[in-house]
Amino acid sequence: MKIDAYMQVNQLYNTNKTRKNTKPGKESSRDSLEISSFGSAYQVAKQAASQGSDVRADRVKEIQAQLASGTYNVTIEDVADKMADRLLS
Repeated sequence: MKIDAYMQVNQLYNTNKTRKNTKPGKESSRDSLEISSFGSAYQVAKQAASQGSDVRADRVKEIQAQLASGTYNVTIEDVADKMADRLLS
């Protein structure tokens, strides 16, 4: 297909012109946005989660104490499970 032929057909049908689509009696309508109750709850939960601390200081101190005393033990299965969870999510 030649580009010239396409341009002629395009000009014939005036597909490049913007058409104003007006309906009688609808000139005063405006766009609106309505957020569902799930969306509102999600926004509240997301905001609450972002305000919380990512670091649990009490747990960090507990693990540091266990490391210092040599009683902190983690099985290889636990490590593998955590690695798999992070890779798959």
